Amino acid sequence: MTDVDDLLAAARKETGLDDFGENTFREGLERLVDSLRTEASLNALGELSIRALIVQLLKSRLQVEDWYRRRPEIDDEPIQGPLVGLGLPRTGSTALAALLGEDPLARSLMRWQAEEPCPPPSTVPAPDPRIARAEARAKMTLEMAPRMAALVPSSPTGPYECHDLMGLDFKSHYFQAFAYIPSYSSWLLDADLTPTYLYERRVLKLLQWGTEPRPWRLKCPTHLIFLDHLVEAFPDARFVMTHRDPTEVLVSVADVYAVMVSMYSDEVDRPYLAALNVEHWSVGMRRALAFRDAGHDHRFFDLDFRAVQRDPVGEVRRLYTWLGEPVTPEFEAGMRRWWRENAENREQNIHPDAEAFGLDLEKARPLFADYIGRAARWTAREDAHTA
Repeated sequence: MTDVDDLLAAARKETGLDDFGENTFREGLERLVDSLRTEASLNALGELSIRALIVQLLKSRLQVEDWYRRRPEIDDEPIQGPLVGLGLPRTGSTALAALLGEDPLARSLMRWQAEEPCPPPSTVPAPDPRIARAEARAKMTLEMAPRMAALVPSSPTGPYECHDLMGLDFKSHYFQAFAYIPSYSSWLLDADLTPTYLYERRVLKLLQWGTEPRPWRLKCPTHLIFLDHLVEAFPDARFVMTHRDPTEVLVSVADVYAVMVSMYSDEVDRPYLAALNVEHWSVGMRRALAFRDAGHDHRFFDLDFRAVQRDPVGEVRRLYTWLGEPVTPEFEAGMRRWWRENAENREQNIHPDAEAFGLDLEKARPLFADYIGRAARWTAREDAHTA
């Protein structure tokens, strides 16, 4: 892995631009690059791919700042009342985001937009060439790791998580799914992500500029860990939280990390990946519970994983009753179509045993005991969100 100055120079050379905006991204970038250089065992593909990812993020920052310089009115765009999906990984949040993405009166962060936010979509005539590039990248990933399509289903034109936008500040959880970078992971857990979310807000303004404002539907499990920081940037955000027994998801999420790391490294430390996820998600859940207890519980709508599996449209209807927003016939038809074409026919995953990751689920369970009890109460009170 080359050093930070080389990466910055490459981004400048490829864009012809020089202004990265506020310097908040620098510490995360330096820590990430140092960890990649001294700790990760990247193979040739890993070296090439992760360097390309970092340069692309830096190029996007340069392009975002250039658009704001030339069109400062972008900053006047309103971002009002976003609905933010969160919860432990593997709790059905991806399917929920896809269902919400069928709402023609709302706006989701699409994968092709997250990967290449510039130029603003309103300035590009259809078909936007970024869609074809996103489709090509998705096809290449599927060829390298066929299990990824079943483990992390996504469409280039469908809703996507906030990882890429958070990556623009180089404080993003997804870096640690690419390589063994424990120093970066440890630092990230206690980093201040307020600038990260403020920059995400900056990019969302750019993405909606030139179009009719619609409420955003955002989603990322990582938000659990940093809710105090997120509301500094999105003070009127509301949250939909998906719930599932943590012992049913820990092996699955560690398996996702292992599949991803195996593409970029010839060494996959499965016990480390399991321990990393147990630590980060148990800390994140404790912080999320504390956030709710600190006067924010009214911002949350809770959905049980199995209830959504049984009646996805009905559960979204309950959510929209709480939001005070309509489920239009077009929205409902889109949800039913998506569920029929995707979730109902989705290939079942077979994950390795917990022992393959050195994971004792009974020892992990006490770390989530408070959450497990409260989630059961939140999802059992059928009228709790409409009272």
